[in-house]
Amino acid sequence: MGREEQRRTVRLQRESLMEELEAVYQQAFERLGGLELGEGSVARLTQLLLRSRDGAITPLQEEIEAPLITRAPDAAVSEAAD
Repeated sequence: MGREEQRRTVRLQRESLMEELEAVYQQAFERLGGLELGEGSVARLTQLLLRSRDGAITPLQEEIEAPLITRAPDAAVSEAAD
């Protein structure tokens, strides 16, 4: 597997994982709405879920959005040295 294909595969896996995590958190939020808890308890659980979601998804998103750093072609490097 070439380098570009590996990058593409890793990116697709990250995106897939993010979609799965979003579905899990969506289900959890929907369940919260059906619970017969006081507003304070629901608010605390919601905050915990939001923090958990942020901690799980943000690093994956940042990695996808990170710029790809590549090295300059050898010809450009030798021209710059002259």
